[in-house]
Amino acid sequence: MSRALPKYNKRRVAVIGGAAALALTGAVVVNSALAGEASKSNGANARTLASPGTISCPDVASRLPAIPATAKAEVDRNLALLDTQIAEADKRLVDTVGQGGPNFVQNAILGPLKDKRVATVNRIATAIGRTAAKPQGLDALAPCALDGAAAAPGQQAGNNGNAGNNANAGNNNAGNSGNAGNAGAPGTISCPDVASRLPAIPATAKAEVDRNLALLDTQIAEADKRLVDTVGQGGPNFVQNAILGPLKDKRVATVNRIATAIGRTAAKPQGLDALAPCTLNK
Repeated sequence: MSRALPKYNKRRVAVIGGAAALALTGAVVVNSALAGEASKSNGANARTLASPGTISCPDVASRLPAIPATAKAEVDRNLALLDTQIAEADKRLVDTVGQGGPNFVQNAILGPLKDKRVATVNRIATAIGRTAAKPQGLDALAPCALDGAAAAPGQQAGNNGNAGNNANAGNNNAGNSGNAGNAGAPGTISCPDVASRLPAIPATAKAEVDRNLALLDTQIAEADKRLVDTVGQGGPNFVQNAILGPLKDKRVATVNRIATAIGRTAAKPQGLDALAPCTLNK
């Protein structure tokens, strides 16, 4: 039976297993434009200014085919997660007003949000594909944009200075209010080794576990690259908010997939979430 959902919704109550989940609040704007279309707010260079605006994302629910009954609970759970991700991004947008350089919003908020949405829409496609035709092209709905940001009085949205903080993003100010490693030498990301903490892996789970272990390595490499690419940006919590926090979220999802894969045919390993947080090494 196909989902008949509103194309635009600022508040949605996701139904998971027959129980009403918490309705997400906040200024969540969902649009139906396919990813890749030009954003009116130029989200690629958007910045946290006096009025931070809201995050605008394509509506995934309205683009899905008929959902098999066997997949409905999992699809609903992941649709609710998409809403949660947007609400968290909107909150981060408000919490970081005045931080960062011209690409702060893209690097610290929109980029990590896209990564989370890619993983989530892929889980939706996989769930449907187990008993019906797997929907293609949902990745195109992952990128989001910034709508409605406005500069503070007397501040140009496109200037080259930092948006609201007193440190110039290009002045190599290594002592910028305790900016954790994001000025001067960026350092490297250090994460607990998940592979060495796993129990014996059943043969039926090995391919999936190996794939997710490789993904953990990819996530660290991407975080290291972002660390280098954003040298000189942000306030005292930039690295935590823009790099280490999103990396932890990705690792939690990945280690949970590893535990689930093992748990299908053996004892499910517990406590892998504790291996998700990473640190910055100078």
